[in-house]
Amino acid sequence: MFQGRPNRDSEIILVGRSNVGKSTLMRRITGRSFKTGKKPGVTRKPNFYDSPKYNFLLTDLPGFGFMSGVETTYRETIKTDIVQYVESNSNSIMAAILVIDGNSAMEIIKRHFSRGDLPHDIDFYNFLIDLELPVIIAINKIDKITNLDATLDDISHSFGLPPPWKQWSDVIAPINAKKGEISPMISILQNLLHESKRDDLLQFFK
Repeated sequence: MFQGRPNRDSEIILVGRSNVGKSTLMRRITGRSFKTGKKPGVTRKPNFYDSPKYNFLLTDLPGFGFMSGVETTYRETIKTDIVQYVESNSNSIMAAILVIDGNSAMEIIKRHFSRGDLPHDIDFYNFLIDLELPVIIAINKIDKITNLDATLDDISHSFGLPPPWKQWSDVIAPINAKKGEISPMISILQNLLHESKRDDLLQFFK
C-alpha cells in the first residue's frame, strides 16, 4: 500500500480516473504545486497537503482506470492500493471528492454499460458510500460541455441520483478547476465541515 501518509485525524481525499483534473483541483485549493507522474494523468503516489497545526490532511490520490501506455496489471495494483488506503483511513476521512471529466464521462459510462461492466467511477462511488463516507461528485471541465443541464442530468442518473441534478446540490458540484470556478464544490465542503464542527478548517476552502 502507499507509504508516507502523515499521521492526521482529519482528511479529505480527491479520487477519480486519470487525467480528470484532480491535481489541478489540488493546486487550485492549496495554491501549491505538487509532483505528478512523468506521463500525463499518471500520479504514481499520493500528494499530501499537510497541516500539522490543524491535524488535517488534503490528499490527491493517484488516478485509476485506463491509462495510455500503462499495463493492466499495474493499473489494477494502483486501484488496489487506493482501495486499501481508503479502507485503512476511513475513520479519518471527512469527505471524498470524486472528480470526473464532465465532457467524457457519459461516453465512458455508456461504453462500460454496453459491455456489461460497471464503470470505474460508479463502482468507486458505491465503494465510498458503502464505507459511509460523505461523497462530493465534482464534475470538472464543464466549459467543454455543450448542453450542461442535460449532461449533468444524465451523469446524475447514472450514479443513481434521479434527475434533475440540481436537487442533489449537496452532492453534485459542476466545476472548472483550470479556471478556478469551483465555488459549488467549496460550498458543499464548507457545509460538511460546519456539520462536523470543524469550522477551523474552513480557512482551507474559501
